Amino acid sequence: MTSTPVSPDRSPPAGDDAAGPQDRAPAAVAADEPAGAAAAPPSPEAERLQRWRLVLGSEAQPSCGALQGRIAEMDRALAALYEPNGPQGLGGDRRGGRGGSAPQVARWLGDIRQYFPSSVVQVMQRDALQRLQLTEMLTQPEMLEAVQPDVHLVASLISLASVIPAGTRETARAVVRRVVDELMKRLEEPLRAAVTGALDRSQRNRRPRHAEIDWHRTIRANLRHWQPELRTLVPETLIGYGRKARRPQREVILCIDQSGSMAASVVYSSIFGAVLASLPAVATRLVVFDTAVVDLTEQLHDPVDLLFGVQLGGGTDIEGAVAYCQSQIRDPRNTILVLISDLYEGGVEAKLLRRAAELVESGVQVVTLLALSDEGAPAFDRDLAAKLAALGVPSFACTPDAFPGLMAAAIRREDVSAWAAGQGLVTSRAGR
Repeated sequence: MTSTPVSPDRSPPAGDDAAGPQDRAPAAVAADEPAGAAAAPPSPEAERLQRWRLVLGSEAQPSCGALQGRIAEMDRALAALYEPNGPQGLGGDRRGGRGGSAPQVARWLGDIRQYFPSSVVQVMQRDALQRLQLTEMLTQPEMLEAVQPDVHLVASLISLASVIPAGTRETARAVVRRVVDELMKRLEEPLRAAVTGALDRSQRNRRPRHAEIDWHRTIRANLRHWQPELRTLVPETLIGYGRKARRPQREVILCIDQSGSMAASVVYSSIFGAVLASLPAVATRLVVFDTAVVDLTEQLHDPVDLLFGVQLGGGTDIEGAVAYCQSQIRDPRNTILVLISDLYEGGVEAKLLRRAAELVESGVQVVTLLALSDEGAPAFDRDLAAKLAALGVPSFACTPDAFPGLMAAAIRREDVSAWAAGQGLVTSRAGR
């Protein structure tokens, strides 16, 4: 964030809520207490000026006054990133070589973890990578040991996989493994439960054993046989859950755009692909693409290996990827194709639409996820999304927490557009 100068004769607006100091100083400001003495709390006016000083940077010091103690240390950590040309800047003059910058970055990483909560640390790390191109944060072991792991860090490591030095690769894999393990703990059980439950209920059995009876459906189907004098229901028809199939009941293909803007979606898709591949009742295939198509199905047993097999960036040929997926489909009416892409097509759009129409007509359930992440509303090609919607291919962004419900709805052959609307997910519509 660029500091905004404040003239000496101009006071900041009154009130703590004016202009949100959290933009630059996410942590609340409190008075610093000198060692060995109890410092008097700052007056409301002094605290307000301190907050403004943290927000606006060093150029506001003539108006807001100097900072001291812990607050000054917080300001130095912020200035190192958001005032990169200052004396404490991480992105200062590098003409003398890069050798001396690594200790400075390491100290800064330690400082921000001391002063700010982990969610803010992750934002600042991402800003450092984007604004200052501090690739040494990801190519030196001591840097990787200091950073706060998250999905965006994993995406950055994947994009730099080809240039990470040999001595750092094991540390990089360890960082990715930590994030993958955390995501698996959070996401595996909900997806496994949703998919298994949907599969059990999608296969109905009219001659069930006692343990296989679906009592809710059986009661509803036999309500006309209620005997009021006996207060008994006569179950003429028994409805049961499906017996375990010896072959997969559904085929799921995850077709993932690996352009740079889809980085977080690639990470989450790999996790979900690994979970689906572990379910015997689901035959899972994972395909990534840019202008080329790579089938990573054989690596689904290890999400870390899979992620390091992805090459983020490059162009986009969605039609070519869909064509490959179409060639792999064996049972169209039991296949779910999830295309994860922002739909900025670099290939021939007309061919893509023709293939999408063929897939839908053959019975394949095709869903387009414009993003599979927590990032909020993504940028995407609205015109192409509307054309796909007209063919019966719903397009919407999906959070990782909502993905298990999506898969369950698709397995049960429900209207996915209606399911998404029920979840508050905005879908693209024909003509929009």
